[in-house]
Amino acid sequence: MILKRLVLGVIFILFSLIGVLVYSAGKYDPGASDTEIKIGNTNPYSGSASAYGTIGRSIAAYFKKINEEGGVNGRKITFISYDDGYSPPKTVEQVRRLVEQDQVLFLFQTLGTPTNTAIWKYLNQKKIPQLFVATGATKWGDPEGHPWTMGWQPNYQTEAKIYARYILENLLNARIGILYQNDDYGKDYVKGFKDGLGEKAGEMIVSEQTYEVTEPTIDSQIVNLKNSGADVLFNVTTPKFAAQAIRKVADIGWKPVHFLNNVSNSVGSVLQPAGLEASKDIISSFYLKDPDDPQWKDDPGRQEWLTWMEKYYPEGNVHDLFNVYGYTVAQTLIHVLKQAGDDLTRENIMRQAANIKDLELPMLLPGIKINTSPTDFYPIEQLQLGKFNGERWVLFGEVIDASKK
Repeated sequence: MILKRLVLGVIFILFSLIGVLVYSAGKYDPGASDTEIKIGNTNPYSGSASAYGTIGRSIAAYFKKINEEGGVNGRKITFISYDDGYSPPKTVEQVRRLVEQDQVLFLFQTLGTPTNTAIWKYLNQKKIPQLFVATGATKWGDPEGHPWTMGWQPNYQTEAKIYARYILENLLNARIGILYQNDDYGKDYVKGFKDGLGEKAGEMIVSEQTYEVTEPTIDSQIVNLKNSGADVLFNVTTPKFAAQAIRKVADIGWKPVHFLNNVSNSVGSVLQPAGLEASKDIISSFYLKDPDDPQWKDDPGRQEWLTWMEKYYPEGNVHDLFNVYGYTVAQTLIHVLKQAGDDLTRENIMRQAANIKDLELPMLLPGIKINTSPTDFYPIEQLQLGKFNGERWVLFGEVIDASKK
């Protein structure tokens, strides 16, 4: 009798333990478990946009730090990043591999407007989060039409409208030439710019020159813009072509007021190759702290970033703003994963990404906060203008909040 009771007691305890384990186990979709979170990424480690490759490397380095510290809620991150060469067909191939073979939980920071355009229908049909894409195209903020895709950085049209506003306030007699990449990325900027100029656009814009990513140089386009009589240049280019444009403008002795889109304002990847003297007086916009700006010399956020670079990405360039970008967007994702807790389903990951409230991160400019909601898929909507003085970017004016109409 005693033995029977003992056996029944043991069975009861075992069932109780099983119940606790079942109750405490997380909810998972493919790519997640009690020990792992598998994240997929594509990046142009080769090709015309390879300057962006350091973003993928810096993200991997940040996740290495997180893993060494115990992971997220006890789970280690497996970050799988493939080279797509900034080629949409290659992106499609690599993303299918990530989803169907590697079985990642979600995609993160896939880079480029044309490349993300090639995969967003596929990912939305499969209901796989395409989080914080590395492109500011306005269309990434479409929670009704594409509820599984979200941007991160300020969108291109908003940025372009800020430049247009500056021109209308300070350069009313401007004759504007535009150089832009002939795809959705370039056209998005141009639309925002023209919308910002309003009825003045037809009068002020005297020339528009496009280029294809397959072209070796954009020298002839720069010459054409100078010959048009333009005294303002709106330069909408990726890093390789941005450096070429800056260099050619200097070589032909053209001195326009030069606006450069912020996806190419890295000192290390663009301005140094172009020539720092040639880059002097260029105007761009910012939402991240420039590590070369002396005002951040003793800033705790910059010191923390430098310490991380030295330990986890020593081969990276500490003058390259793209490494600040990779670090900061990775921190944003870690925030989302912590919020998700033990519910690592794709639906909950997306729900948490759309529920960020006033998130301040160490390398965001003061006053800039990340906010999202189920109807707002634009995490960062604030920018500040800056001018390059030949050595570094110098911020001026106030932080402009585009979310406030």
